[in-house]
Order: sequence, then C-alpha cells, then structure tokens
Amino acid sequence: MPLEVALARILDDLAPLAETEPVALAAALGRVLREDVVSPLDVPGADNSAVDGYAIHAEDLAPAGETRLPVIGRAAAGHPFAAAVPRGAALRIFTGALMPTGPDTVAMQEDCRLEGEVVVVPAGLKRGSNRRRAGEDVRAGTTVLAAGLRLRPQEIGLAAAIGRSHVSVARPLRAAVFSTGESSIHDSNRQGLGALLRQLGIAVADGGILSNDRARIDAALKAAAVANDVVLTSGEVFHGEEDHLTAAVEALGSLRLWQLAIKPGRAVAVGELRDAGRPRPVAFIGLPGNPVAAITVFFCLARPMLLRLMGAGDLTARRYRLSAGFVHRKKPGRREFLRARLTADGEDEVSVLTYPAQGSGILSSLLAADGLVELPEALTKVERGSMVDFLPFGEIG
Repeated sequence: MPLEVALARILDDLAPLAETEPVALAAALGRVLREDVVSPLDVPGADNSAVDGYAIHAEDLAPAGETRLPVIGRAAAGHPFAAAVPRGAALRIFTGALMPTGPDTVAMQEDCRLEGEVVVVPAGLKRGSNRRRAGEDVRAGTTVLAAGLRLRPQEIGLAAAIGRSHVSVARPLRAAVFSTGESSIHDSNRQGLGALLRQLGIAVADGGILSNDRARIDAALKAAAVANDVVLTSGEVFHGEEDHLTAAVEALGSLRLWQLAIKPGRAVAVGELRDAGRPRPVAFIGLPGNPVAAITVFFCLARPMLLRLMGAGDLTARRYRLSAGFVHRKKPGRREFLRARLTADGEDEVSVLTYPAQGSGILSSLLAADGLVELPEALTKVERGSMVDFLPFGEIG
C-alpha cells in the first residue's frame, strides 16, 4: 500500500489526547499548544524608534544637501522625552525609546555627524524612516499563535511580548519502548527509538527486550497499557504460530499489519491495547527490526501518529528540493528513502550525495548522513542534476 494511503487511514482513527496543562513559558519549548493565543494589546504599544539616532521633523529636511539641526535633549527606552520637540530641532533617541511629540522620522546615527550640539543629517531621508508605529508588529485582538503549534523559541518570545507568562499545552505523551526476540547482539533500536521519542517531548519508559514467551509478553503489555499512552516495539513480529507478540496484542485489543510500498521498511503493525482502567485505548506501533528500517519508518509513519496524539496541527516534516549529485535506479511503485549528505561545489551550489552502502542494517550510514532523499513511487531513475526531495534530520525532531 502507498505510504500516503496507509498513513491517512491510520491517522483517521487517531484523535488527540484530551489532557492539557498550563506551563510557564520557560518550560514550553517543544510543547504542543492547545489554545489560540490572542494578543490583548498592540505590539509595539506606542510609536518608537527602530534605531539609535536623531528624531526630526521630515519637513525640516533640505530638499537637496545636508540639514543642520540643534539637539535639544535625549530619549531612551523607558525614559521618554517629556516635552514636544519644535520644528527646526532634533532629539537624540535610542532604540526602543518612545517617539516624542512632533518628530515623525529618525535619522540613523551612522548616517549623521555631530558638530558640537548640532547634528548634520544627510540628504535623501524619507518621511517616517526608522520609526516603528504602534501595532506595526501585532494588533490587539489578533490571534498570534494557533492551537496545534509545536512551540519554538520564536513563538515563546512572541507570547512573552504580548504579556503572557503561561500557555496551555498538551500533556506529554508517555511511551513504553520494547525490542522483541532473542538476541545476543547489543540492542541499538530501543535506545535510538527512545531518543527519538524524547526529542519529540515524550516521556519514555524502557521496557527492555520481550523474549518469545507468551506469559511474559502478556504481563509486560498489560503493565505498559496501564502507565502509558503508546507502546512501541521494534523487531519482526509476524511469524505465524510462534509469533506470541501479535497474539498478545490481539488478545488485549486489536492489531493490523500494513505492508507498505516503501524501502527500507515495508512491514508495520498498528493497533491498540485496551485497559479497563483507562478511558481510551493505548496506541500500539510495531516497527521493523533492522535499525535503519526502524528509524525510517519511525520518521514517515510513527512520528505523524505521535504528533496527532499530541494535538499538533502540522504532521509533515518539511522537504527541500535539491540537485542530486548521484545516479540511482529503483523499482516503480515503491517509495525509497536514501541516506544522503549535503555538499557544496566551488560556487556554493548545494546538492545531495547518497551514502555508498544503503543496507537497512547499516546504522553507521545514519551518522554520515544529513537526512534522507525521498524518491516517489513513480520515479525509476535519478541522474546527476535531477531535482529530488531532501528531508533533513533537523526537520524531524
């Protein structure tokens, strides 16, 4: 099944968790906003200077050549000039200071020169230059932040600028992470997936390795369903009568196997666990066992599912169209994700180069990559210079 089709069907069955909590702005970074934030005031609240310079009347400027004006005082942020500034005079003013009564323009100090108590203003300054008007940034009554945003530093700064000290955000999801199967190999999946979850602001419980024992699996899943909103596993879980994990999930809730037309990845299990003590079921996500496949499927399927549960509005990571610095051929009807790094030529033209080894078990390839090249189903060939979609790892957190 094409990725978009499967993802749309899966997301249709998910609704955001209802719990919200107020948090201080200092603790809101990365959290999902669950209210519309409306400004109660204009920003800025009054006309002020955008630069350090001199407040003047535009009518005083000579049509050609320099203008000389006496400086009669000063204004700084928090210390306005109390009197009006008459025609034929200038006021020393600093960034953020309220504009005095009279002047409508600010000349930048770098463009002027001071001769004793007289400022010399060059020709060519336009009326209103370097003056910020009240409400120029934000008007009172404007919705400045919409519910569903994942808060970045800039949103937090804007909330502070309109006087907010707290915002209402989604309660952090709680997720239990398990690996499946019997193995003597060091388990990288559980640690890597746990780190990806924490990067999304999710509280993670490390469930360890689920050995192929039905009673232990039942007990582990029941305990996880009591304390968490999501259970995520990695490892092959679809192997007939010895597949105790699939049977355990189905006994506790429901499970559906999705065969996705993607590489690496393909087989994904999505379902839910029900616990009588919880008002809603716990989401179950079963990812592939190969490390790169597990992380790739997490990016393109598990991540949007988790964001939906958080109440986020934008579930799609941003892609960038870049020039391919590689040649690649693929089968039609399947979406491929290639590990790739950015490179620039002597003229600073940016392109992407793929990692030489693209096997789904080569975890070190992710370290050498800056992101993933995403090749759509219909595409069969990439030539050097072709435009491709690039998904930076920095957009995925």
